[in-house]
Amino acid sequence: MRRINVSRLSREFRFIILCIFLLSFYGCGVWHNVREKVASFSSHPVEEVERNDFPDQKGDSVIGQLAVVRLKKGDTLPDVARHFGLGINEISTANPGIDVWVPNAGECIVLPLSFILPDAPRKGIVINLAAMRLFQFKGNGKSLMVSTYPVGIGSEERSTPIGKMYVKRKEIRPTWYVPASILKDHQEKGDPLPATVPPGPQNPLGEYALYLNKTNYVIHGTNKPSSIGLKATNGCIRLYPEDIKKLYEDTKVKTPVYIVNQPYLVGHRDGVVYLEVHATLDDVDAVESKKMYTKLKAIEKKTGRKLVWKKVYETVAEARGIPVPVFEMRQGSDGESAKTLEVKHPGELYGRPRIPEMTMDRWYVLAAEISDGTHASRLAAMINHQGPPIPARVIPKGDRYRVIAGPFNNSGEAKDAARHLKIDLQIEALLLEPTKKR
Repeated sequence: MRRINVSRLSREFRFIILCIFLLSFYGCGVWHNVREKVASFSSHPVEEVERNDFPDQKGDSVIGQLAVVRLKKGDTLPDVARHFGLGINEISTANPGIDVWVPNAGECIVLPLSFILPDAPRKGIVINLAAMRLFQFKGNGKSLMVSTYPVGIGSEERSTPIGKMYVKRKEIRPTWYVPASILKDHQEKGDPLPATVPPGPQNPLGEYALYLNKTNYVIHGTNKPSSIGLKATNGCIRLYPEDIKKLYEDTKVKTPVYIVNQPYLVGHRDGVVYLEVHATLDDVDAVESKKMYTKLKAIEKKTGRKLVWKKVYETVAEARGIPVPVFEMRQGSDGESAKTLEVKHPGELYGRPRIPEMTMDRWYVLAAEISDGTHASRLAAMINHQGPPIPARVIPKGDRYRVIAGPFNNSGEAKDAARHLKIDLQIEALLLEPTKKR
């Protein structure tokens, strides 16, 4: 197997590998204590926890609640994230030191399902790029609901623009008319695209699209679910297939769309003030930081309650993307611990890639043969989460492990999979012909 060249990987997998690399330096530290702490609160795990739809209480700006779940063998963080309505950025930041692709069975994972609403009008659609999360406000003045979904956003090279827009039109099973700049990029990396991509599994827009009035920007589905929560698009907003379907059905043409970039969020619920901080790959925005400190000091002055500055500094430094109480608690209040639930493992994670059984009359691709079983499992998981998915498994062979992708119906499908493995993961794969006629 060739050495993987990280600089040439696809945007999605370059970011994921970077996350794994960075998380290894944080270790468990504070976050190990957090997982132990929240896991101890719930002696009776609940069957379900709300992940998308919440009442928008007037006067409050914090929704949802933290939860934890214990992993089973074969779980990956992207699969857990999708099942519970989270992006890969949210779950990996909340669980540093945990292997994204091959976590240990029995590990207690934090589900960061509590959110501070962005400082923006509570109407239509609001997208906070820093949190990589979309909020949709529905209802009338008396009864307001907010639905929230994780999103994938524009890459560093092609960022998502901020500002006020609106939904210009909607389309089911859209055709993708590929912009010239994207055609050029794919041509240069040896992955040429047609000028138009019809509906189907190869279409990166997925099944539903909300076209914004700003030309070439779309809120759409995806054929790469594991990219949700990454800076991996060409500027569009990307949702899980199941989320874009609900958003599409609930959104009318002319709905306003506010796109903001707020890494520092101050909110309150039940008399408790919270701070939520998101790290970015960019330099920290000094203007947004100043706004946050000004807002906290104003609340301190208005309420007469003492601000715990040590906790503020810790929250900013950790940037874990979870609302943290930063004022002295009122008597009888224990902050976020009272809001933590343990959720039963669902048994089967929604959207988890299915791997067909092996048969000797089909084509396969040998992606790698390596000596470390964990590394082999990690590589197979990464291949399984390509988009569109490429089924892969680990097969022991003596003291080594083979990563086999497939099955494929014919040599053309096998060659196409091998081509994508080379482009996306820099893997020189070997085609394996059928050993038995159909």
